[in-house]
Amino acid sequence: MKKVFAVFGDPIEHSLSPIMHNAAFKALGMDCAYHAFRVSKENLKDAIKGASAMGFGGLNLTVPLKEEALKIVEPDSLAAAMGAVNTVDFKDGIRGYNTDGIGAERALIEAGVKIESSKVLIVGAGGAARGISFQLASDGAEVIIANRTPERAIQLAEDVAAVGNVKGCGLEQLNDLIARADVLINCTTLGMYPYVEDTIATAEQMHKGLVVFDIVYNPLKTKLLMEAEKAGATTVSGVMMLVYQGAEAFRIWNGVEPPVEVMKEAVMGALRT
Repeated sequence: MKKVFAVFGDPIEHSLSPIMHNAAFKALGMDCAYHAFRVSKENLKDAIKGASAMGFGGLNLTVPLKEEALKIVEPDSLAAAMGAVNTVDFKDGIRGYNTDGIGAERALIEAGVKIESSKVLIVGAGGAARGISFQLASDGAEVIIANRTPERAIQLAEDVAAVGNVKGCGLEQLNDLIARADVLINCTTLGMYPYVEDTIATAEQMHKGLVVFDIVYNPLKTKLLMEAEKAGATTVSGVMMLVYQGAEAFRIWNGVEPPVEVMKEAVMGALRT
């Protein structure tokens, strides 16, 4: 009987996780299928319990469900510390993990970033920001979290401060924060399809030595990354974070080495069409 996997989110239409994971299953000759389902926060508990009852192999969770899932699953120590879950496994109960931080870390390292001692500015304070800030602070980066609602950024910084150097603030000083940063990471949904003209910053606010990483991967080249190119900054696509966090989830569910290049090519191919 075919094993089913899925991603839950709201919105979910943009997700390329099904294309990526189904390509991986096909490459390894596994009789599995991966689907996307629109699930609201209010229905998340029922959806996760239902997936467990129906024998799903595993789940990914995306906006806005990562923090809500903590109330439903049994998180491992990393996900509990991060305060967000993006991967659920059903082999031994309903267990939650967070692979966002690992995905972001590997994407930045692949782009040539030396994370230790780097000044990293994260815009946004949701589940993805939580996972990424936790990972990069643990790696020795100096992290500033800036958010439209300063209280959320400050609270997140306090949560993450146990593992490293993290501060939180509002967006009032965004220009100065970007000027002092080595790495700028967009952890908001600004610029996500279909709102492709939205961006957290323009070329005038960025500088040549900056590395700009947008976790939004649809479109492939977001408005933020286009503006970064105009400024002469180095750009990192959200595709690589998607691939690396997905590869880690695949490993958790199946206990086998994921075909990372196959997953990358599947996502890139879909975004080019």
